[in-house]
Amino acid sequence: MSDPARPSPSDARDPQTPKVLLTEDLGAVRVITLHRPDKLNALNTALTSALRDALLSADADPGVRSVVLAGAGRAFCAGADLAEFGTLTPENGDLVARRAELTAQTQMLPQQLSKPIVAVVQGAAVGGGAGLALACDMVIAADDLKFGYPEVKHSIVPALVMTGLQRHLGRKLAFEMISTGRFLDAEECLDHGLVNEVCGTAAALPRGIEIASGWAALNPRAIGAVKDLFYRVADLPWEAAMRTGRDVNTLMRGFREAT
Repeated sequence: MSDPARPSPSDARDPQTPKVLLTEDLGAVRVITLHRPDKLNALNTALTSALRDALLSADADPGVRSVVLAGAGRAFCAGADLAEFGTLTPENGDLVARRAELTAQTQMLPQQLSKPIVAVVQGAAVGGGAGLALACDMVIAADDLKFGYPEVKHSIVPALVMTGLQRHLGRKLAFEMISTGRFLDAEECLDHGLVNEVCGTAAALPRGIEIASGWAALNPRAIGAVKDLFYRVADLPWEAAMRTGRDVNTLMRGFREAT
């Protein structure tokens, strides 16, 4: 790309802090990378908090127009870090509630951002990792993708990621996945509309950056309105959705005439 890569502000904040998450700006594209490769980027509290903050920072930065979410190493994200579950017990109710709220906030954020975000997923994208991928606006999959929700095999209910799966997949297959732990490979995910494209492992991240760069070249107000309207009308009745679309159409035409 023509613009040099530069560290984003979140990388520069505290050089002494272990980097569980990395950010890099490529022109107007911010690449956010989950960085616990030895743990398959499992989502402990530190990484989940860092991801939430990085997404909010990207949305607030006027120099950022689009986002890529990736995972370091051989996996995108192995879901929740089970090593933390020893402290998430009924005796620690406040801690459990805070962690659930943090997870819910982070899972909802990709669709709440005003800027488009593409996930690049390879290897394991399971549980919370699968949920994060589906929360993004587009998904590019490497051909070694293993996508699923195995929580029930650990006596865990995939409560916070179940909604996203239901919204993207037919109910019968969705229930099969959450109740049996069945995994889908990359081509199955493509067939069922869970991902946009399948690439070789080495090509997946460059392809995600290419898509994000295309978004970054667009009028930011227009692409922001596209994203906002897309999710706002998704669950509206037909007539309400059309009225919402009419209002946005009028607003954006007025904006074009004023520029």
